[in-house]
Amino acid sequence: MADLHFESALAHRIAPDNTSISIREISERGMIDLRGSTSDKKFMSAAKTALGVDLPKAPRTSSTFGDVQVLWLSTDQWLVLTGRSRVNTLLADLRKSVGSIHSLAVDVSDMRAIIRLEGEGVRETLMKGSTLDLISDDYKPGTVRRMRFAEIAALLHVIEQNVMDIYVFRSYADYAWEFLVKAARKGSEVRLFTKV
Repeated sequence: MADLHFESALAHRIAPDNTSISIREISERGMIDLRGSTSDKKFMSAAKTALGVDLPKAPRTSSTFGDVQVLWLSTDQWLVLTGRSRVNTLLADLRKSVGSIHSLAVDVSDMRAIIRLEGEGVRETLMKGSTLDLISDDYKPGTVRRMRFAEIAALLHVIEQNVMDIYVFRSYADYAWEFLVKAARKGSEVRLFTKV
């Protein structure tokens, strides 16, 4: 029997050299979709035991412990991030910890593609495909936001001031990549009026 071979959604794509920002795929990140009730203290405690960090309760926030990041998606849903090689172990720990508590934990590592954007002009580039005001004070490092990007569903995670990850469903990865490469092409930079 042949061994399984993982290939990311954008494995055939080469990072462009004609863009004003850096664009690359983050392919070695595993993802777990976690659902449960924030009002259930047993669930919240069990999740913290397995993950080593409290699940963020505030909308559009994230929390980190070591190589585990937890992104708030809704009042009862989180996206747990870790290295792809560690997903199975973390998922088993999570399921064991929550036991029979009403919850759900599923490996969704192959569901989305992650595109990292870095450099001055990242926010302006993203605003070409979104109605979000990314220069407002609402988008500080750690912010997580579902959004419409270039007419598709996407998830934005602000890593640093000029570093952002965009999560898109795998079937839209090529489209999102092409949109970003064209929006970030040298010579097409947009300079916005901002707060002094």
